[in-house]
Amino acid sequence: MSNIIDKVNSYYSEKIAAHGATPKGVDWNGEESQFLRFQILSEVMRGAEDFSILDYGCGFGSLYQFLEKTNRKFDFFGFDVSQNMIDAAQASFADRKNAEWSITLPEKKFDFTVASGIFNVRLDTPHAEWMEYILETLNTFDKISTKGFSFNVLTKYSDAEYMKDYLYYADPLVLFDYCKKNFSRNVALLHDYELYEFTIVVRKN
Repeated sequence: MSNIIDKVNSYYSEKIAAHGATPKGVDWNGEESQFLRFQILSEVMRGAEDFSILDYGCGFGSLYQFLEKTNRKFDFFGFDVSQNMIDAAQASFADRKNAEWSITLPEKKFDFTVASGIFNVRLDTPHAEWMEYILETLNTFDKISTKGFSFNVLTKYSDAEYMKDYLYYADPLVLFDYCKKNFSRNVALLHDYELYEFTIVVRKN
């Protein structure tokens, strides 16, 4: 798994170095699609007004910025394997007392964990090994999240002409089934928004 992390780190560190703290710096097309993803992922926090959240793969802090605009009370921890991303987030939000940023995952639990885009860039990792990485990471989410977690993945139902070899396109039914059997009875599969991906929301209570 460390080999996978090293490759992902290099990939995203190069992206932010080339594009800065912009959606392209985290390999997204633009702000509109990024905002939509955050709306969908935030379904796991629906109704919560005072909570702690781990942004797993936080990039330069766009989810924090999104949540700040909701005027809800929250404590935020941004984790990313790329030091360049963490440096950018710290520079942007240095004065925020409710936010921490680190390349080290803390040894504590959070109400919610959210992960956007971390399972998409497979590079040259074999498909079976990449799926093992996804499942191992989801089990981590389950252990550190007391109320629930959400994540998105590119879908195997994408149009073939737009699919790229270095990206990973998952079967949403396989991951839904895994989450339903292993984590909670309350699992939602969201695949009805205009992006080539799906989101899974796991509620634990």
